[in-house]
Amino acid sequence: MKFVSGAILSVSVLAGVLAGAGARADDPPAAPAAPPACEVPDYFLSGDTALPKVAEVIKAGGPLNILVVGSRSSTISVAGNHTEAAAYPSQLQAALKEKLPAIEINLSVEILAKKTAEEVVPGLSKLVESKKPTLVIWQTGTVDAMRSVDPDDFRAAVDGGVVALRDAGADTVLVNPQYSPRTESMISAAAYLDNMRVVAQEHEVPLFDRFALMQKWSEDGEFDLFTPVHSPELAKRVHSCLGRALSQFIMASAHPKPPQEN
Repeated sequence: MKFVSGAILSVSVLAGVLAGAGARADDPPAAPAAPPACEVPDYFLSGDTALPKVAEVIKAGGPLNILVVGSRSSTISVAGNHTEAAAYPSQLQAALKEKLPAIEINLSVEILAKKTAEEVVPGLSKLVESKKPTLVIWQTGTVDAMRSVDPDDFRAAVDGGVVALRDAGADTVLVNPQYSPRTESMISAAAYLDNMRVVAQEHEVPLFDRFALMQKWSEDGEFDLFTPVHSPELAKRVHSCLGRALSQFIMASAHPKPPQEN
């Protein structure tokens, strides 16, 4: 599923504000404060789940190895070419390096295009064995929704994948499908979103709710996801926001403690 295919950015113009009551008449009006870009509400970052292995690695000083297992929406395609540096995994890596400057952050991406969760699961253990990640970010649900896979079968597959990753020794973050208002009438994602949430709760693994976060940004006017005109710049902005939001989510789930001062 292409990332927000056929959407352009809507530009909002901020009007000037009146000077405060205590300001002089000839004072220039104060510039309005720009709203925070891609704000992530606290409730997206809070929860009882944790990433114990990530926390241990951070405490030990690294390196932190991350594997993203995803579909085409883990990349940005411009004129048939993929721009990896602008895609959310690279943006995630850059954001984590800013937050953890003393720790080596290694990130790799395994694109499993057009595969359902059930088709992905058998290879997860081998991926962990070869890549040796501390953390696996598993993005799933889109292909299953597009193929109308039975929701119960999907839940069983995700459950099996989470167990396989745990048994292989990696922490897991689940990432649900992206939000696209233009495809909601054609693809019903609700059952897949619900089942991913159930599996995450049962196994106490963090679920990065990409769908709800993108929906909030769309409703807040951060992005215009309705227009049919292609815009690589919009995709880059959305990926940048997702990468930074995911870095916040990982840090909140890992609950890293600052090093003790001697």
